[in-house]
Amino acid sequence: MEENLKQLAKSGVTPIIKIAIFGPESTGKTTLATQLAEYYKTVWVPEFARDYLQEKLDSGRGICDIDDMMPIAYGQTKLENESALIANRYLFCDTNLLVTKVFSELYYNFCDSLLDKAARTHQYDLFFLTDIDVPWEDDGLRDSPEGRESIFEVFKQSLIDNKKTFITISGDKETRLKKAVAIIEQLTAALEMGFSSADFLQIYQHGIPIENIKRQLCIFKEGMQKTILVNPATINHGVLKLSDVEFEQKADFFVANKSSLKLLKFVPASGAATRMFKFLNTFLNDFKLGHETINAYINRKKDAELSLFIVGMDKFPFFKEVDEKLREIYPDFNKLKSDYKNYYFIKILLSPEYFNFANKPKGILPFHKYPANIVTPIEEHLHECAFYATSNNHSSLHLTVSENHQEQFEAIIERIKEKIEIKSNSKIEVSFSFQKKETDTIAVDLDNKPFRDDNGKLVFRPGGHGALIENLNAIDADVVFVKNIDNVIQNDIHQISFYKKSLAGVLLELQFQTFEYLKVLDSGDVSEEILSGILVFIKEKLNIELNNDFFKFKQKNQIGKLKDLLNKPIRICGMVKNEGEPGGGPFWVRSIDGKQTLQIVESSQIDLKDSKQLKIFGDSTHFNPVDLICGLKNYQGQKFDLKQFIDPESGFIVHKNHAGVDLKSYELPGLWNGAMANWLTVFVEVPLSTFNPVKTVNDLLKKAHQPL
Repeated sequence: MEENLKQLAKSGVTPIIKIAIFGPESTGKTTLATQLAEYYKTVWVPEFARDYLQEKLDSGRGICDIDDMMPIAYGQTKLENESALIANRYLFCDTNLLVTKVFSELYYNFCDSLLDKAARTHQYDLFFLTDIDVPWEDDGLRDSPEGRESIFEVFKQSLIDNKKTFITISGDKETRLKKAVAIIEQLTAALEMGFSSADFLQIYQHGIPIENIKRQLCIFKEGMQKTILVNPATINHGVLKLSDVEFEQKADFFVANKSSLKLLKFVPASGAATRMFKFLNTFLNDFKLGHETINAYINRKKDAELSLFIVGMDKFPFFKEVDEKLREIYPDFNKLKSDYKNYYFIKILLSPEYFNFANKPKGILPFHKYPANIVTPIEEHLHECAFYATSNNHSSLHLTVSENHQEQFEAIIERIKEKIEIKSNSKIEVSFSFQKKETDTIAVDLDNKPFRDDNGKLVFRPGGHGALIENLNAIDADVVFVKNIDNVIQNDIHQISFYKKSLAGVLLELQFQTFEYLKVLDSGDVSEEILSGILVFIKEKLNIELNNDFFKFKQKNQIGKLKDLLNKPIRICGMVKNEGEPGGGPFWVRSIDGKQTLQIVESSQIDLKDSKQLKIFGDSTHFNPVDLICGLKNYQGQKFDLKQFIDPESGFIVHKNHAGVDLKSYELPGLWNGAMANWLTVFVEVPLSTFNPVKTVNDLLKKAHQPL
């Protein structure tokens, strides 16, 4: 009898993909099965129990009982196997033995061992669990509609307990069909790529389109296309240098025109402070207290960072609080030798039981010491927001944070926001967003095969800084000031604000002119004089070079080309002179089609083995942007879809570690690298004093972060 419960094994070059429609009675299983079969031009497996029980009822043999479970199971298996032989790529099963098993246990508190085994072992590529959000219909065979919620939970739990891959399908029948088809298409692609159904479910629940996974795996195997540098962007050749008077004029222009605009400050703030304290963590792992002196360790490791940290320890804004905690923990602290004092200071600074600084987000750490209080970066950004991102006494600050850190940010903001609002006479609206899970990327091993953890699960990693283009894309504002969480200053917020306003003035002037030209182009009434003026504008102000083919076009085609060139989001990037810090900078690069454009390029994007490319990179005169001022709306007042302006070929492959095992990860095009590659871009030199990032904790000892 067990033979009659065996499921037909998959076979053929393209094995049948089996989808089981699963759920309580009157939840739309049959409707969905027939819809899918019709859509995919294949067969579906009806519910054997329906005809079997109807015939039993009609013949006067009564209603369903425990003795009917096995005949139903045999009949259902036979129907499915027969249908599988004639199915066209897909087979949709209105029900299966797991349904029979659930009903047997639910109504009779018993399940035959043969049925139990077969129900567990029958394999399907996916289960659709039909929701109870459709009306219950009486057909003479169904039980009562009472208790649908509890019965649905029983069905759902049976899928979980039996480790079945399932997705819940809800909505009306049109919605269900549309959703089911989209899922099946993704599932099919995943199976063709060699993933299992369980892998697909993990990818689906992560929200990552399977085509993204396919592309990422291809990138790992084929490598990233390297950026071709032509020249560094320099003063008067890609980098605009303004005089003091011009900076004043730009700032005044912004102030005069901002009242009609919605302003917002956008701060990526989700990064943990791990790298800030990396050298201290290394010290705690390598140093053996009592076996050598800290000075001997510094000499042995040539650890200048540790030496600087210890020498300047009492100047850190967190020194007093940590010192007080040490004296509380160690009553005889004053009697300890200096090595012990320094070691314990570092230990409780990083210990999860105490301050845990390396595992907290940078934005909430103590950065600056003022006469009356200690201030975190988020507080400094709130102050800045009120200074330069205010229009009509209203400011907006948007923070991208890790979801589990939002409450910590909110607590600080709640404590200080009202004081800043009163002082600045402006209302500050603060909003948050998280890096979307669907921007995560798949990790691979060193052989470029999907990396799996100890439980056999796929491993995904955050897509990097560039994933935040999605967050920026969701912002509704005319002008957005973008600035990293750690780039704050203690001593001169007025100077910082002045240059922000100046850069915003550059943006507005260019934007106003661009919009005027687009409106003229839209009208179709374009004189030779206006056309000539536009060509001069895009060359001299936007650094766009047109090739000779443009002048061979008819005017209608020239107008279309110019509209495509000008109708883009605009970014003004504040650039500082390169002082030898590691990182990227502004360059003229050659794209695949031969065009030269201005881009911000990181060292990981170029071929460092190419001596010519390496020399060009080394000749860079300016550093990565200090600040970005972004125009996110078009000349008709509509938001741009920023995802349409990304260069997908400018991502990064990075080497990481998972539980001690090396792996490779793909990072999306950087926020102000490839994610903004196809924006209108203008680089403006700003003073070095506007660039004060805190990359390591020792940066807090620099003048910009110390009291005057």
